[in-house]
Amino acid sequence: MPIPMVDLVAQYRDLQPQLEPALLKALTAAQFILGPNVQAFEKEAAEYLGVAHAITCANGTDALHLALLAAGIGPGDEVITTPFTFIATAEAIAYVGAKAVFVDIDPCTFNIDVAQAQRAITAKTKALLPVHLFGQPANLAPLMALAKEHGLQLVEDCAQSFGADIGGIQTGAMGDVAAFSFFPSKNLGCFGDGGMVTTQSDEMAQTLRMLRNHGSKVRYYHDIVGYNSRLDELQAVVLRAKLPLIDHYNQERRRVAHRYNAGLCLLNLQTPCEDGVGLHVFHQYTLLTDDRAAIQQALTEHNIASAVYYPVPLHQQKVFADISAGAHFPVTESVAQRCLSLPIYPELSNEAIDEVCGVIRQALKA
Repeated sequence: MPIPMVDLVAQYRDLQPQLEPALLKALTAAQFILGPNVQAFEKEAAEYLGVAHAITCANGTDALHLALLAAGIGPGDEVITTPFTFIATAEAIAYVGAKAVFVDIDPCTFNIDVAQAQRAITAKTKALLPVHLFGQPANLAPLMALAKEHGLQLVEDCAQSFGADIGGIQTGAMGDVAAFSFFPSKNLGCFGDGGMVTTQSDEMAQTLRMLRNHGSKVRYYHDIVGYNSRLDELQAVVLRAKLPLIDHYNQERRRVAHRYNAGLCLLNLQTPCEDGVGLHVFHQYTLLTDDRAAIQQALTEHNIASAVYYPVPLHQQKVFADISAGAHFPVTESVAQRCLSLPIYPELSNEAIDEVCGVIRQALKA
């Protein structure tokens, strides 16, 4: 049997008995824009995350964009972030006219290196934008201290970390504002695009609600230039069905990851690090190996999926050549050349995990 990176069909089958009647009810009600399920999901998500406000939007990229706007980031500002992430993180900085200032990553967690972030702060710095990459929470305590010391906004990129926490406090509840993605493959994913911004600030929440809805608080009255970025009612139905299961989903992801760790521990590769700062929810299971091509070829021959997240760091992307010419981040570049992500999803069986490990052991002739 083929082993995919993620099996959304299996998850759908599990949810089908309660999900399809809920979708039919929403279709019958025909309140498709900012309807009752969107409102209910926002309330339920805010309660789960421990935030005052959860404002949904069309996708995770919009969530980052709107978060930066609400945080007051604009032209001439600098935002310190990581070059080892999906491009949306830096795109959103560019959208608001600010400059992404990249710093290297921690070799264990692949998250932003706090010491290097501190050294990169200038008079133009207005925000820190850490990414909780692959589900491993970034080391937020020292970043929060830096933000407070220098009067900076702390914007969390939680696209890959729904349900992760640090000391019992959820990612997305510690910064000034945070962005989530509900892309189908995420730990909490819908059946299309979806996103959300969280904040403890009443003022920022009011701005976000206007930004996502054409700058309007009252229909046909527009206070600011806004956007059309609203979560679809049907996607909210899906997210409401999955939200009560998120802790179970994440526990199962951790089961998969720990079984991989056990099956691969004696090989010449680096399995994912859990640094103890927070609960890793394993959006991806990403190892490091000098034999990436051989392992990928062996997996492909056995109908087992794999992926490289991310092969080209952001500072080496053509689109950012003007802001990062000559930049060199040795840890990021080394990780990009050696990283490999294996299949991981809550429904992945122990037998399938053992098969993947066996193929890798054979490829390395261990």
